[in-house]
Amino acid sequence: MSLYDKPATHLSVDKPWSAKESWRLFGIMAEFVEGTERLDTIQPAVSIFGSARTDPSSPHYKLAEQIAKQLSDAGFAVISGGGPGIMEAANKGAYYGKSPSIGLNIQLPHEQHRNAYQDISQTFRHFFARKYMFVKFATAYVVLPGGFGTLDELMEALTLVQTGKTRKMPIILVYSQFWRGLLDWFQNTLITEGFISAEDMNLIQVIDEPDQIVNAIFKYYESSGFEPTAAEREIQLNL
Repeated sequence: MSLYDKPATHLSVDKPWSAKESWRLFGIMAEFVEGTERLDTIQPAVSIFGSARTDPSSPHYKLAEQIAKQLSDAGFAVISGGGPGIMEAANKGAYYGKSPSIGLNIQLPHEQHRNAYQDISQTFRHFFARKYMFVKFATAYVVLPGGFGTLDELMEALTLVQTGKTRKMPIILVYSQFWRGLLDWFQNTLITEGFISAEDMNLIQVIDEPDQIVNAIFKYYESSGFEPTAAEREIQLNL
């Protein structure tokens, strides 16, 4: 017999816990409202991702800092996860540039602490509220080497753009030798098995030089501008 064979009256409901979950919804709503209001004036912005475990002596860290500095000087606010590693490098580069450095911090039991290079700092309890902000306010994604969290953000961006749930934007992978195996797997397994289309690979660019990354973002928007169209705003309302 399964759970669904039993009459509904036999189900046990923890009412105090249910009430707590209901009240938590207001906290989630507050995160969306506060985050949206604080970030609403910072466009255009670029979200940068990468490992929290990257040491400041790493070439990945130094490259992220260079990219963020050039983006900031070119007029892009830079959004990172607000923590150590690549996130710190991105915030640091932008902090010493001309445009705002934004950290979207997350409360975690370990590994995450707020870095010191943030002009605007916003802390979240819930990953999904934080992830919404990365997508909503980005005109491009720049993704450096990282682990599960980095891959999660990358796949989220690819999925939302592929399915039309957010506007198309440049999704740029940095440090080509790191990404080669994943891209080969996309090409040789996902496309071969019919799980994605060959055209879906066009959603991804692989660029290693900071100035070329900046140029690629400008080129992408040269005919449309960075401001979302009315249709794109409507799409984002249903993100």
